Amino acid sequence: MRPIDLAREHGLSAQAIRNYDDAGVLPPTERSDTGYRRYTPLHAQALRSFVALRGGHGHQQATEIMRATNRGDTESAYRLIDAAHVALLAERGTRTEVATALGALSTTAPVPVNGRPLTVGELARRLGVHPATLRTWETERILRPERDRATGYREYGPDCVRDAEIARQLRRGGYPLRQVARFLESLHEAGGADALSAFLDSWQARLTSRSRALLAGAAQLDAYLTLLDQATR
Repeated sequence: MRPIDLAREHGLSAQAIRNYDDAGVLPPTERSDTGYRRYTPLHAQALRSFVALRGGHGHQQATEIMRATNRGDTESAYRLIDAAHVALLAERGTRTEVATALGALSTTAPVPVNGRPLTVGELARRLGVHPATLRTWETERILRPERDRATGYREYGPDCVRDAEIARQLRRGGYPLRQVARFLESLHEAGGADALSAFLDSWQARLTSRSRALLAGAAQLDAYLTLLDQATR
């Protein structure tokens, strides 16, 4: 089987196949007398496995899984796969926590702040973050505190406190600052419920898609392992 034949199934170039071969994604390749690489159905299944694994694990992790498999270190390959499932399970738990927290924070009145706005230090203690974190959130337009006219100090009123608590939950969920800022902006514009629902639905869809991708990768890798077992008998 030529590189171009192996590449055609996945819309790849022949050079990409050679690169994957050199990177250890494919099993060792025999060469013809003229130096051309000879690919077999085993190589074709290895490539299918890599492409499927890449959808759930990402390029680098999929490469490491295939390298470990091809050198006979299936224990390392399984550990990498298990780690991805553990991380996904943790993210599912985080989404549930965020959904609960946002459901309460975005649909209730602003949290009382004892009759006066909070200082940066007071809000930081309330959230369990460093004051510098709140200043970073301000730079990213996540928080927009007022300023005391006499002192110039930041003042965090009820609305700002609620936004800060939402931001804390989203950051715990692994969302980058720009995405947190976009969500809060949408939440303000939509009045809360619509933006919240769309955000949580999108997160759930991403988790579902990743789960399916991990399953697809596992199925192809299992087929590859079966071929490897047959080849060594």
